Amino acid sequence: MRGLTHRAVDRAAGLPVGSTSYYARTRAALLELAITRMVELDSVELDTAELEPPAGGMAEFLAATVHLAITEGRTRMLARYEFALEAVRRPELRAAYDRGGLLLRRRCAEILEAAGSPAPERHTRVLIGWLDGSIFDALAGTGSLAPPGLDELTSSAHELLAALGLPRPRNS
Repeated sequence: MRGLTHRAVDRAAGLPVGSTSYYARTRAALLELAITRMVELDSVELDTAELEPPAGGMAEFLAATVHLAITEGRTRMLARYEFALEAVRRPELRAAYDRGGLLLRRRCAEILEAAGSPAPERHTRVLIGWLDGSIFDALAGTGSLAPPGLDELTSSAHELLAALGLPRPRNS
């Protein structure tokens, strides 16, 4: 997080020194802009995602989501965790950070409701806990020593969905 500075952003963007500070006068403003941009990118991805998981089934969809986050999306996820911790230390960043989390939770509840969940709001909390826990453990926890593969994640997702009482598609 210390590396995210006005000068570093100027350098990475190929801008003259001082350009970033024109838009974000303080470090808190810079962090808020970065969080806001991450939320915008997430919003576009969530808005373009299908309401129903692909034909392969919800467990496969969830497993692929986690697998993507711990492989190709590794850097972005680590940045998200850094921002989460920074939002704890700097309460003025909390609202900007929470916008993304609330969007994800709303989308998750919609998907669970479409899948037949009798309690989509409560099941969302459980599912987000599994997603966050699986990703965090694979990237920053002891699980990073041997991150789960797609097959293991798929099996775990099937077990979670069964525990929530969600029907398993016939082709899975």
